[in-house]
Amino acid sequence: MIKQIGTRLWKFISSFELTIVTLALLMALVFLCTLAQVQLGTLGAVNHYMRSWFVLWQPKDSNLFIPVFPGGTLVGLVLVLNLIAATIKRLSFTWQKAGLWIVHTGLILLVAGEFATGAFQVDTNMAIEVGQTVNYVEAPRSMELAVIDTTDAAYDDVYSIPEATLAREGTVAIPGTPLAIRVRKFFRNANLSALGQGDAPSMATAGVGPGVKVVGQPPVTRDDDINHTTAFIEPIAGGHSFGTWLVSTDLGAPQGFTYEGRNYRLLVRPRRIYLPYAITLKKFSHDVYPGTDIPKNFSSLIHLSNPNTGEERDVLIYMNQPMRYDGKAFYQASFGKGDTLSILQVVGNPGWLIPYISCVLVTIGLLMHFGITLRRSIKRRQTQKEG
Repeated sequence: MIKQIGTRLWKFISSFELTIVTLALLMALVFLCTLAQVQLGTLGAVNHYMRSWFVLWQPKDSNLFIPVFPGGTLVGLVLVLNLIAATIKRLSFTWQKAGLWIVHTGLILLVAGEFATGAFQVDTNMAIEVGQTVNYVEAPRSMELAVIDTTDAAYDDVYSIPEATLAREGTVAIPGTPLAIRVRKFFRNANLSALGQGDAPSMATAGVGPGVKVVGQPPVTRDDDINHTTAFIEPIAGGHSFGTWLVSTDLGAPQGFTYEGRNYRLLVRPRRIYLPYAITLKKFSHDVYPGTDIPKNFSSLIHLSNPNTGEERDVLIYMNQPMRYDGKAFYQASFGKGDTLSILQVVGNPGWLIPYISCVLVTIGLLMHFGITLRRSIKRRQTQKEG
């Protein structure tokens, strides 16, 4: 009985019909993902359709999510298993089939590369002005509450509470400090305005919050929109409350308090990832075609300083020519402030080489297969002529 089930399962996994079905599902997902970009944006549509196990549907006015279609992750995994099983079942281990083995290996790697990208790729930005030195990148779609100890004029001690922790609205102890933060209310996205007559009083009792009205908004989905992350928090130390503070990405004024001679600032900002090296922008160039305002090239001349390795060198980053360093690729993405600010897109993707390796393997495999087939054909014709 078990053997029969195993035989049927093997036949199903290695069947050509399963290949057709998975490819058809992928085509449908690509079509749906393309249409959804209008409402969800590119990243939102890709995460919803292509980098999920199931496409979920949420009924109106409900917190229930119902799976209605297989997602790209599930379909891709089934396709990889199907390709592996079909290769083992149909291709013999002979020299004549070597090219096809290499082609199938390349295709499997191509699908596996998308899994690696979806699971491990980290997209961040580095905004840097001419003459400025920066040793961190920021994740623009992931926020954090930064509690900054500014007591020492030479450097700041930064303690970060991730957005996911804030959303749970509990009490969070900050390691290495006597502080704890009680999150009383969290908004993934909110609209801030001045508190008017007839409005309910604010939850905030300290800082600028008592005069600000907060109205929660649905999280944004479009690529060019950002969430205005907002929270009401209560710092606590030594059993003493420092009041309830309003913190938000929309508040530019610094807010803080003092405890036992140490000064603390409260700030909501994009999540920062600190680097073991520093980058200084020496020059930014915005070139246009002569006599027009049409952009020709954007480039950033940066100085890379790594105290751990003693490395000191200048690098020119320009369009389609990134700097690859420490497992990250630094691309020229945008600019601002009258061409004095350069914005670099920083991509960390440990599987970035997999698609290139896959394409090389497929090319080599096809050339080998055609070469072997051509050789056999020529040899067969020669044999026929001799006969």
